[in-house]
Amino acid sequence: MKYILIVLAFLAMSCNNKAEDAHAHNPDGSHEGEEIPRLDHTIWTNKTELFVEFPALIVGSPSRLAAHFTVLDKHQPVREGSVTLSLIKGDKGIRNIADAPSSPGIFSPTIQPKEAGSYQLVFELKTPDYSDKITIDDVTVYSNADEAIMALGTAEDDGSISFLKEQAWKIDFQTAPVVTGKIYDVINTSGVWMPSPGSTKSLAAKSNGVVDFKVNNLTEGTAVKQGQLLMSLNSQGLASNNLSTDIASAKATFQQAKSEYERKKELYESKIVPKSEFEKVESSFEIAKANYQSLVSGVSGGSKQIRAPFDGFIKSITVSNGDYVEQGVTLVTVGTHQSRVLKAQLAPNYGLTMGNLQGIWYQDNDNQWKDVTDAEGKILSIGKDVERENPLISVFTEVNATVDMPIGSLTPVQIAMGNATQNTMIPVNALLEDYGSYSVIVQLSGESFERRPVKLGKRNGENVEILEGLQVGEVVVTTGAYQVKMASMSGSTPAHGHEH
Repeated sequence: MKYILIVLAFLAMSCNNKAEDAHAHNPDGSHEGEEIPRLDHTIWTNKTELFVEFPALIVGSPSRLAAHFTVLDKHQPVREGSVTLSLIKGDKGIRNIADAPSSPGIFSPTIQPKEAGSYQLVFELKTPDYSDKITIDDVTVYSNADEAIMALGTAEDDGSISFLKEQAWKIDFQTAPVVTGKIYDVINTSGVWMPSPGSTKSLAAKSNGVVDFKVNNLTEGTAVKQGQLLMSLNSQGLASNNLSTDIASAKATFQQAKSEYERKKELYESKIVPKSEFEKVESSFEIAKANYQSLVSGVSGGSKQIRAPFDGFIKSITVSNGDYVEQGVTLVTVGTHQSRVLKAQLAPNYGLTMGNLQGIWYQDNDNQWKDVTDAEGKILSIGKDVERENPLISVFTEVNATVDMPIGSLTPVQIAMGNATQNTMIPVNALLEDYGSYSVIVQLSGESFERRPVKLGKRNGENVEILEGLQVGEVVVTTGAYQVKMASMSGSTPAHGHEH
């Protein structure tokens, strides 16, 4: 009987120990098995995107943050610099500095709050290229873990697409905010590229000689730089029209005319010779001087050099290597991509005038919409008359941006006219099309995305009007949307590439 009582007492002690274990607390005050809730915030400035994740802030408990900093220009991670993290309440606060990223784009400062309450969390980013300051308001510090768990609950899957910052940083990726802007009625037509005045220049032979190409494989379309030696004219060995002989003769004539000019000038100033005689000698001197300078200009090694007048390309070549040419013959024509005239045509019933013409967009060689006013381009004129054979009016614009498209080629054109309306718009590049239906990828937070259908309105160049589906201030993916879409179809959530 005594043995039975001892066994029962031992079992009772074991039960009590298990009951106590079930109510044991973690050092941060939470019950065992309960995880501290994690928070995340995404903030955009005009320079930077900050996506930060961290466990709920608890008094006395150190919290290590994973702060992802993205440079919005080209959407690249911040690779160099420091981040100062401050937790501020009123005029008091604590601070911690991460002197360098723990991995490209990710800074990991730690903060240990001392008092509960509502704070500001301030990130001060300093890089070799720029600085930025980002503030998150109303960040709560909890007294203990149980309070944090009760207030925040547990995280639930919201069905969004997970696409990590590390994935976005490795591909061509870009986002843009949804904005409100001016939307015009547009006329869709096409335009033809024409050379603008001064955009092409023909180079003629300045002396007789044999053509010697100085650029290997010089052909139409070859890119050239201003001042680049293209070809030379060599007259050495010729019995007549020899450049060296002509230069020597011109030099002798010039020196003789100069000597006579200087002598007559002294006599004229001494009033020994009349003004008419001096002016005749002076004229002969100026002619001899100009003739000599013209002959020696661009001469090297006895050959006349032909150089590119500006950066551009070879438009046409009218001679062959080794040809003999006479002075004045056109050798080569150089063109430039920097300036073009775009001629568009449309029906006169649109009533287009310089007064109601609001803008013109064209598609470049990469199918990107460009404004003709970029790089100080301008609308030149609108035709006034139409012909029976061609009942259209012409619109001429000057495009000063680089246009890598052949002269005479066609390009899509949009002509904006009338009064503008204010509405929601995004870049055209953000659109995903499926059998005539359109959608966009919306960035909900740093690594959370959503595919959302949209209803489109008018297209104005690189922007499109959104009638339904988006709100101003939301952020859409403009480059890399297809990759995010494919991530949504993979059926699995990728593992994080950094420690959280």
